[in-house]
Amino acid sequence: MAYNNVVDTLTLEDIAPVVVDTVLRGNLFTTEMLAKTKDFRAATIDFPIKYQTGTQITPFNGYDVLGTTFTDTRILIKFNPRFQAANVTLAVTDIAANNTVRKILDLTEVEMRSRAQDLADAIGTQFYGDGTGTSNKVFLGLGNLVDDSSSIGGLSRSTYTTLQSTNTASGGTLSLYKMRTLFNAIADYTIAPTKGYTDYATWALYETLLQPQEKIFKEVNVAPNFKGYTGFDSLMFAGLPIAADRKATAGTLFFLNSNFINFYGLKVLVADGMGGKPVEVGGKLFTGNQYEKTSNLGFFWTGWIKSTNQLAYNSQIVVGGNLITDNPRRHGKLTGISTV
Repeated sequence: MAYNNVVDTLTLEDIAPVVVDTVLRGNLFTTEMLAKTKDFRAATIDFPIKYQTGTQITPFNGYDVLGTTFTDTRILIKFNPRFQAANVTLAVTDIAANNTVRKILDLTEVEMRSRAQDLADAIGTQFYGDGTGTSNKVFLGLGNLVDDSSSIGGLSRSTYTTLQSTNTASGGTLSLYKMRTLFNAIADYTIAPTKGYTDYATWALYETLLQPQEKIFKEVNVAPNFKGYTGFDSLMFAGLPIAADRKATAGTLFFLNSNFINFYGLKVLVADGMGGKPVEVGGKLFTGNQYEKTSNLGFFWTGWIKSTNQLAYNSQIVVGGNLITDNPRRHGKLTGISTV
């Protein structure tokens, strides 16, 4: 607001050299998945899955005849890449007006980072969804990958039952017993869940289940391996950190084995000299959101495309790939949590 006319007519305004973000919130799971992207190296990525045991086991002694029956125990689970884009559009007049000696922040750079962060935010919502949005064009999310009824990778879970995740209705309440039961259902000795994700309300409910001495020990930075984040609190259960994520499905606690869930990405627009350039998401242009210390998340920029009937430029920030699990049996979730 103006100070007063006497002062305002003689004094320049001071613009802080950083944009304060009051919109974007936490996006923990997505940031971690994109930060450890694996290569999507074909139009379809297939995983051979063993879904049953061989049928013939023959106890024998002496000259007993042994079995010769063959059982086919494997099938391919298949995933295709999907693509997302965020446009960056600027008028030449705005670029010219910004590019003066009084420039505090570069308009082009701010818009590029802002739209890259918007894209990451949108993907965060998709990563908790079921992958059916926009005619199945959005990325697959935990709503599909961690489920016991929907098809996955082109296969029916009712036919191939070992592709079912453990999906347990909590009946409204969260308890240590229910958490342990879920953990035990998807764990086998050293092959156990590695990370838990939930919304802030459910995270707070779990905190109330801990004894006072546990809170003193566990409310510390115990999860530095959450890439892209530093100095945040997490709570432990059975050796795995449980962290709160603003994007997480309300009333749901996910137990995931990170060895069996990854984002597989394509190097979009980089191959064959198409000119795509990696886009940095973080940096010090913005404050007030989580992306300051986040680097590139596999996003690529198309370069400027001049409008045919306007003095303006358009471009796209693009990411391609998919969120994939090759062993859904190793993940689980408690749903419908509202109290303890």
